[in-house]
Formats: sequence, C-alpha cells, structure tokens
Amino acid sequence: MRDYQIFADSSCDLPQSLLSKYNIKLIPFYVSFDHENYYKENVDISNEEFYKRLSEKGVFPSTSLPSVQDYLSQFRQTLKDGKDLICLCLTQKFSGSYQSAFNAGQILEEQFPDADIRIVDSIQATAGEGLLVLQAAYMKEAGYSLEELHERLLQLRSTARIMFTLDTLDYLKKGRRIGKVAALAGAMLDLKPLIQLKDTELIPYSNVRGRKKALDKILDMVKEYFDEANEEPSSYDFCIANATTMDDALYLQAKLEAFLGRKLSYPVFQIGVTIGTYIGPGGIGICFVKRYDCI
Repeated sequence: MRDYQIFADSSCDLPQSLLSKYNIKLIPFYVSFDHENYYKENVDISNEEFYKRLSEKGVFPSTSLPSVQDYLSQFRQTLKDGKDLICLCLTQKFSGSYQSAFNAGQILEEQFPDADIRIVDSIQATAGEGLLVLQAAYMKEAGYSLEELHERLLQLRSTARIMFTLDTLDYLKKGRRIGKVAALAGAMLDLKPLIQLKDTELIPYSNVRGRKKALDKILDMVKEYFDEANEEPSSYDFCIANATTMDDALYLQAKLEAFLGRKLSYPVFQIGVTIGTYIGPGGIGICFVKRYDCI
C-alpha cells in the first residue's frame, strides 16, 4: 500500500499542535480588507491581527478561495515524493475551494497517471471540518488504505454538526451567507441568534436574550440532537470552536464536559480568517462528529 498525504483547506481551523502531530498540510484561503490587497490565512496574517482589524468600526473584509495553482503547487510535490493524497475542503455551499482542488487533481492525474488523488467536500466548516480531518488522520494511523479512508469519510461527514451562537448577524448579511438564518433577525436589545450547521445548511434555531443564556442554550441544542437522533455521545468526538471570547469557550467546555462525563481531548479551536469573516467576533459553538470506529 502506497503512503498518502492528508491535506485540508485552512477553513478547518485545526490548531497548529494537531496539524504538526498528524502531519496535516493546509492550503490557505485569502482575506482582503480593501478588495486589492489579499493576505494568506495564517501565513500573511494571524488570527489575532485579523480580529483586531475586524473590531474596527465598519470593517467588513472579504475572502478569496485557494486557486487551482495553490493546490497544484502543494499536491505536485507530494506526488513527486511518490505519495498519493486526499484533500478535505470547505462545503461547496460556502466556497469554490473544493472545485479548485478537484480541478488541480484532474490536471495532475494526467501528469501522474499512477497516482491516487481523492478530493472530499466535507459538507462542513471550521471545526466541523477539522474534526473530520482528524478522523482521517486517525484512520491513517490505524492502517486504513486511502480507498477505505475515503469511503469511511463519505459516511462520517453527514454526522458532523455545529451548534453555535453569534453576537450579530451583520457579518453573515454583509457576506451574503445569511440564507434561512434571516428569520432570526430582530431589533430586540441583546438578542443572540442560535444556529446549526447541518448538511451544508445554516439552520435557524431560535433567539435568546443575553450571552450567558445563549451559551447555555448551545448545550441544550446538543442534548436535543442526541435525544432526537437516539445516538450515544460516547460514539462522537467533540470540540469547542471560538472566535475571540476564551472565557466563554472555557465556560462552555466545562458545561459540555459535565454532560459528556469526560474531558475533551482537544484544545479550543480558534475560528480563523475564512469563517471569522462571516461570523465576526464573538462567534462560539460546539462541534461534533461520529468517530470512525463507531460507524
């Protein structure tokens, strides 16, 4: 069995410690604050600098997907090294990143006819995508072939969910990602929207007044999911995804750990440039996916 390399686009928001541990390679998105100068995520601009600029009044950045050439340059080196590859991408509902990777793969299949190149639409975003990438890494460590890993990922991706809240819907509106969530828009003071990312769709859940109640409600959404799906949380991997409010993230993590009866094995995932552009400061949620050995 030939060795293979796991890639993902940078919207997966995996902490650097996990990228290094499992030798996962990222293809960065770009962000611009003026539609002229574009910065590579986590290369030309850090998350800290991004959110600092985002906090300035009236700043609404835009993102640009990785180009076919971006994928070609990284994929080609892996293939030259004699490895096959698999790449997980942000849901096509939000971005053309998957299509760029797919096009690059088709070009390289002609140049490397013996190579096995797999491109996967994660149908997720931020840490939902990241948890799926980690399942791929665990399967690789467990000795799965690339074909076996690919088939299992296609089963796992529909089990991933993100339950989250935002401080404001303004960034979704400006980024034209508001969709069905527009139903949560309201003028009430301190109203916090609760949203679920499920099968490529942002699904509105409800509004609550106040940040603390919104955090508590996120956990209620998780409990409700497992009750309705008749699933066991012990079969799932969980993490906290957070933009700028670490105290809230630690509060939510403690509540989640009490519900699960176990400690989370991951650090808090910081929501990066790609998704942060559309949710703004204050975005926070619980992400989960079924473990590869439980499906």
